[in-house]
Amino acid sequence: MDIFDKIKAHMGPLGQYGKEAHGYFMFPKLEGEISPKMKFRGKEVLTWSLNNYLGLANHPDVRKADADAAAEYGMAYPMGARMMSGHTSKHEELESQLAEFVGKEDSYLLNYGYQGMVSIIDTLVGRKDVIVYDSESHACIMDGVFLHKAKGGKSFVFAHNDMAKCEKMLEFATKKANETGGGILLITEGVFGMAGDLGNLKDIVKLKEKFNFRILVDDAHGFGTMGKTGAGVPEYYGVTDEIDVHFSTFAKSMAGIGGFVAGSEEVVSYLRYNLRSQIFAKSLPMPMVMGALKRLEMLRDQPEHKANLWKVVDALQSGLKKEGFNLGKTESPVTPVFLEGDVPEATQLTMDLRENYNIFCSIVVYPVIPKDQIMLRIIPTAAHTLEDVEYTIKAFSEVKEKLKAGKYKSDKIANVL
Repeated sequence: MDIFDKIKAHMGPLGQYGKEAHGYFMFPKLEGEISPKMKFRGKEVLTWSLNNYLGLANHPDVRKADADAAAEYGMAYPMGARMMSGHTSKHEELESQLAEFVGKEDSYLLNYGYQGMVSIIDTLVGRKDVIVYDSESHACIMDGVFLHKAKGGKSFVFAHNDMAKCEKMLEFATKKANETGGGILLITEGVFGMAGDLGNLKDIVKLKEKFNFRILVDDAHGFGTMGKTGAGVPEYYGVTDEIDVHFSTFAKSMAGIGGFVAGSEEVVSYLRYNLRSQIFAKSLPMPMVMGALKRLEMLRDQPEHKANLWKVVDALQSGLKKEGFNLGKTESPVTPVFLEGDVPEATQLTMDLRENYNIFCSIVVYPVIPKDQIMLRIIPTAAHTLEDVEYTIKAFSEVKEKLKAGKYKSDKIANVL
């Protein structure tokens, strides 16, 4: 059998809709300046789909820092991987400031969040070690777990935020680790990026009193948005010291590219010398580093950005709840709006929002969420206005009534041609 034959027959759960959905529902093109108002297919839309939480992506101070760094250094410097020839004092400065901000001894820069998390897991655990992880963990965590299992390692998954199941899995993991002579790494998230609820870090930390394990937290959506200073969910819960490895990305609140991992000096030094995704990859370019330094400065020294974000979040979420919308268990800026319907209905509804209400938000369907559910995922930012919120709530209320009345019923996805 030709390996490509299966591609023709099985394009995947999302790929099967590729021809009809490409360029509209999937791989859409948002154009213009990054802001709540952008262009989609030639007309202005109110955009709720960018992880630009603090509104820094197009902030003039950020744009200037990026432009100045590109003019001074170009996009190539430094050339080579950090270990060989791509190391600079500015990389070290950013790592030092990030570590201090999240309350850790040291940190190490990553070129990409997804790739970084896979490699962190691969580096921290060996074949004899055991992973325990939340069932709704991000795909980068899942791929790290799959890589561990492919190398002969063992893992146990607990139902999302279910502490009784988590404790049971730690019992199994402890027994297995005792047999192999390995250790245990528990992996969860600070903010779960689809549903917006928080990882139950407080209760997970308490389990350290009964079991011997280390905790790795992916706080991509919590960094910059949660906690008194914006240091993330560990700060929000007051468990910073009990979290052993803190990971985040620059792609959300920092409105950039790259990420970092923070922890004890010993653990970060080990990762620095063993993290394959960094050892064998070119160093983060200087404009990215200088831009991240500026963004971190603004995140740390200008709390008004986070305050503006939460003003919008509170207005949006309270307004939607007042209108009877189901937002699940979100405790973060991530705002999921759950509706009942199938994939064709989801596309018809989304097309109505985009074409007739000029609202652009992400649509999430099976297999990301259960069948017969639609999730409209809204990401509020500090750049949105209360007028944007008011208009969106009114539009959502109208399309919900249309959905209930069966006006989006169809046997195929919306025709966008």
